[in-house]
Amino acid sequence: MADKGGTAAERFSLKDHLFNADTLGDLAREHAVLPGFDPDAFLAQVLPGLEGRELLERLDWIADCLEAQLPSDFNAMAEALEAAMLPPLDPALRDDDFGRFIHAVPGILAVRHGLEDHRERALDLLHAATMRFSMEFYIRPFINRWPDQTMARLAAWAEDDNYHVRRLVSEGTRPRLPWAKAITLALTDPLPLLDRLHADPTRYVTRSVANHLNDIAKKEPDIVMDRLESWRAEARQAPRELDWMTTHALRTLVKQGHPRAMRLVGFDPGAQVEVTLDLPATARIGEVMPFAVTLTGKPGTGVLVDYAVEFRKADGSAAPKVFKLKQARIGKDGTLRLTKTHRFKGDATTFRLYPGAHAVAVQVNGVPRARGEFDLTG
Repeated sequence: MADKGGTAAERFSLKDHLFNADTLGDLAREHAVLPGFDPDAFLAQVLPGLEGRELLERLDWIADCLEAQLPSDFNAMAEALEAAMLPPLDPALRDDDFGRFIHAVPGILAVRHGLEDHRERALDLLHAATMRFSMEFYIRPFINRWPDQTMARLAAWAEDDNYHVRRLVSEGTRPRLPWAKAITLALTDPLPLLDRLHADPTRYVTRSVANHLNDIAKKEPDIVMDRLESWRAEARQAPRELDWMTTHALRTLVKQGHPRAMRLVGFDPGAQVEVTLDLPATARIGEVMPFAVTLTGKPGTGVLVDYAVEFRKADGSAAPKVFKLKQARIGKDGTLRLTKTHRFKGDATTFRLYPGAHAVAVQVNGVPRARGEFDLTG
């Protein structure tokens, strides 16, 4: 009998969702168009090998099994992989069309067999493949091994008709791309590419540009804010979209209360606002704690209200963590009242709670304005 214990998140397996008999059956059928390819033999080999392998290890294993039925010559292998590709992802969509993980195999094989001796053909393969599944992980070894030649390709791809190719230019050069290997580019090397891409009409591309800027902002905030101001002066992107990009690109700095970032997203750190925090004296692990915040100031004043919980660590020191509360304006009567319930999760896997003295600090436009203490009990 299957184990019914654990939470839904614990029971869900992303690797099993992405790689299973159904999804790999699809991959086998796609490659059945190739002369001599045996889909049954592929499945008989690949499916038993999934057990015991993690997500990225499964991708490598799938590539191993597919490669076993492909030509050994890389040029012929690339032609076969392209011949088996489905049509490009729907060009009518404008966002959140990442593709299927089973279609990462051409990227793996491009790096495995094309990086050293077949650079240009391998880059052609990545260009075709990224229209089916993002090649952001697989362009990075080429950037590291052949920086000048690969950046020249990316400069051309920034003007490509396909928005997935244009997105790859930004996403593949991000300094802190999740799951991906580090790249050796300087933080500022991709900025000329972002200068072109920031005016893109597709949100999938502009989101990547904003995420890229957010990565840079963690080390060089002024470079990012200077760039955003210069883009606003150029007026090549629609104001509303550039406003969204600015907010998204500066989200880490805004969370930190960076004054210049606050002003760029439309909130004055020096706004004259008084804050009252109504906080209970105690809260309990595993339960919720209600609290209220009242702001008083000039009617219409824009406010970005966050709160930081000062968690107690095992050694007794404080570890503040910032949470969003509200973006609003002071009401016509000169006040704004906000209520919130914060849950103290006792079963969180990433953050352990310790009973004892805690505090909540309220930030308005990045500036701490009120603070209250409470005891967290077990």
